[in-house]
Amino acid sequence: MADVARRIAHIDMDAFFASVELLRYPQLRGQPVVIGGRGYDPEQRADGSYVFKRLRDYVGRGVITTATYEARAFGVGSAMGMMKAAKLAPDAILLPANFDAYRHYSRLFKETVAAIAPDIEDRGIDEIYVDLTDVPGETHELATRIKQAVHAATGLTCSVGVTPNKLLSKICSDLEKPNGLTVLGFEDIPARIWPLNVRKVNGIGPKATAKLASLGIDTVGQLALADQGLLQDYFGAHYAGWLARVAHGIDEREISTSRESKSISRETTFERDLHARQDRATLSGILVTLCERLADDLKRKGYVSRTISIKLRYDDFQIVSRNVTLPQSVAEPAAILQAARECLKRVPLQRKLRLLGVRASTLEPPGAMARTPQPVQGDLFA
Repeated sequence: MADVARRIAHIDMDAFFASVELLRYPQLRGQPVVIGGRGYDPEQRADGSYVFKRLRDYVGRGVITTATYEARAFGVGSAMGMMKAAKLAPDAILLPANFDAYRHYSRLFKETVAAIAPDIEDRGIDEIYVDLTDVPGETHELATRIKQAVHAATGLTCSVGVTPNKLLSKICSDLEKPNGLTVLGFEDIPARIWPLNVRKVNGIGPKATAKLASLGIDTVGQLALADQGLLQDYFGAHYAGWLARVAHGIDEREISTSRESKSISRETTFERDLHARQDRATLSGILVTLCERLADDLKRKGYVSRTISIKLRYDDFQIVSRNVTLPQSVAEPAAILQAARECLKRVPLQRKLRLLGVRASTLEPPGAMARTPQPVQGDLFA
């Protein structure tokens, strides 16, 4: 098998945005903390201490960017509406997002890893794939050295999975969070991967998970033993074939180290199918967050974009996309949001949605761009 000699690491910073905030406010360690784009700055007393706002104090349509593990224990998670989260964890501390700080620590994290293993695929502000195949050192010791170097440079922890391919490494980096390290070979798949719920596989979303469950398939191991004809009947030949491969840990994708991006995208699969009318506020908040993160990716990589696209996946797995080419390149969140909304006006929204994505393409170095205001939470359509 082609993957046998490869050592691919997936490195994921632990609760990254929240962890950066805890560097600034260490007194919040061990407490449930929620980060949201329009959260509240703490008030500083004369003695230097802070008064923090609680999630129960929030009123509006904002969505959560991330949360500490203590907050996640209450069921709070990324892209959840803050008003819903306030019912689950009303006493959680609420802080605003600080993307300048996140970009700073992201750069430190990646520069530190690159000094040890230069073949890196950038997957966003807080995660990367790294090819360790030709880097000297025993695998566990090498991964430990990377983790220690990242902590020394940033004060933050990361979780690492090292396996023969990207698929397995992505799964393994999540197995022992936070501050985890999992090294796995093909021979370990039956013991370590097959007992996991199929939802742990990147690419199997909530809808597919529910369909598999209706067939009596809950774990990766059950998927590996499933009848291929049955899977094809329910999912079609292409997706069924992919399911069979990933259940056996097969992934032949290479690390992409190209610095010239053709496009940059952000997308999210919902925990439940959402409707454009009944779930308008939730979808609007998710769209704003995706545009903010896409703008952050563009800034971090040094690009502006002339073409903005949206991608929707309906509850029947049909995918539709629309794009708009702009007269002037953009990189600000509000300009991306405006373009994304224009795209959304051109797609039917009668069916429920299970995925929403925003993409920037026709990339170029920054030029003269009109300044635009920051986006605010509002309707899905302008």
